[in-house]
Amino acid sequence: MHRYLAYLLAIVLFPASVMLAFKWPVWYWGAALFAVMVIIGTVDVLQNRSALRRNYPVLVHFRYFFESIGPEIRQYFIQNDLENVPFSRQDRSLVYRRSRNEMDVLPFGTLRSAYQVDYEWINHSMRPARIDNTDFRVTIGGPACTQPYSASVFNISAMSFGALSANAVRALNGGAKLGNFAQDTGEGSISPYHRERGGDLIWEIGSGYFGCRDAQGNFNEERFIENACSDQVKMIEIKLSQGAKPGHGGVLPAAKVSEEIALTRGVPMGVDCVSPPGHSAFSTPVELLQFVARLRELSGGKPVGFKLAIGHPWEWFGIAKAMQETGLMPDYIVVDGAEGGTGAAPVEFMDHVGVPMNEALMLVHNTLVGLNIRQYIHIGAAGKITSAFDIARTISMGADWCNAGRAFMFSLGCIQALSCHTDKCPTGIATQDRARSSNLDPTHKTARVFNYHRNTMRALGELLCAAGLTHTDQLGPEHILRRVSPTQIRSLGSLYRFLEPGELLQGQPEHSVFRDYWPLARTDSFDPPARIQALRDSRLH
Repeated sequence: MHRYLAYLLAIVLFPASVMLAFKWPVWYWGAALFAVMVIIGTVDVLQNRSALRRNYPVLVHFRYFFESIGPEIRQYFIQNDLENVPFSRQDRSLVYRRSRNEMDVLPFGTLRSAYQVDYEWINHSMRPARIDNTDFRVTIGGPACTQPYSASVFNISAMSFGALSANAVRALNGGAKLGNFAQDTGEGSISPYHRERGGDLIWEIGSGYFGCRDAQGNFNEERFIENACSDQVKMIEIKLSQGAKPGHGGVLPAAKVSEEIALTRGVPMGVDCVSPPGHSAFSTPVELLQFVARLRELSGGKPVGFKLAIGHPWEWFGIAKAMQETGLMPDYIVVDGAEGGTGAAPVEFMDHVGVPMNEALMLVHNTLVGLNIRQYIHIGAAGKITSAFDIARTISMGADWCNAGRAFMFSLGCIQALSCHTDKCPTGIATQDRARSSNLDPTHKTARVFNYHRNTMRALGELLCAAGLTHTDQLGPEHILRRVSPTQIRSLGSLYRFLEPGELLQGQPEHSVFRDYWPLARTDSFDPPARIQALRDSRLH
């Protein structure tokens, strides 16, 4: 009977409170409250869609309420400082402090256990170095590039206008302008808000060819030239896949395709905006590289590369073999780890599709080294990067620079509410609701984006100085140590297998992935190798 206690009490107390209200008017508030409870309980009992509501009228709504704020309760009251869900409180606090120009030092020693497996650190030198300028940069552009770009080693990852509000885009680009680093537009193309502040842009082109498409959704050279030749666009990036949902397209429902988004993307209003899973401009590794070369030519010689999350190794090996066979090479490759992703994605894709950044980065780096072409192609990497140590470790494993998306969202004030996909972002960052986004001051947030980048670069400089280095290009896997057991420590250089320059040209390396898939990879198709396809076919019969 206790299941109906709240409902029955409301039935009894409602008339009682009405009678009391004749003598003490304040009881009208009680009468109103109990009336609402009676109505809710009656609806619960009479409906037949939910057995829980019929069994626990009125009471069940308290459960629904606390369940709805469960993430906030865990985040604010239960989660410890080092729990990554998906970013730890310590990581977020570091970004907040640096973006506000507050002291970023901690007292009383580390919160991390130095004897826990996977604990990592950078070895310091007995002769620390001195660095006067912490604006670490890398020049991106291969032999065929006539307009190389001097990029910061820390830039803003791909986040589209549409996913982000206009004010968020303004603030990010304003911060990039002040700090002399770059903002990736995301596949939603270049909006007016990307152009307002004049910050450097990396124009990302996805399978929907937004900003460079014809009425049928195919690539359009004339529209591409209009955007690519802008002085603000420093590099062009073909998105093959992204860490959050590799191999998965997307649909922006017609209701969300505003006039601004329609003009930016080159799509009609009132129609679903579709990003197909794959590209229509190419279908083989060789055609991909020919497309890269064509975009470089149409852009006037700017660096052109592609971004991918590693999946089937033979597909990446097919691209690498095509570089070797044709001599056509991208100027850069961005490796997006499976742990990355500012965009909303199906749970299965978020949790179980794609290779994590460390292994993906090493595979790409090793392949290019093994073909002796690593010196012509720069590598960027993205995947939960927030601190100077994250940058140093990622570069030591083979990257030339790092991108971050969610960290820069934190610098805007993101509180990790996990409501990016609902259009109800409480901070006005990941929403198109003007009532919410108008409360985000782009001028104030521009300063915070700039501060976060500048202070992180300063911290990176201090790390390098302590290690006796003067630039990020001196970092190697030997500089980062990892505890692999309570009694064993190994450097990344000894923990992972790194290929020697030209090793793939000299024969088959002793590396399981290369041994199994390198000989099978094709340059004329992304299809599975014949041996694997034959095995699949045999299972069907």
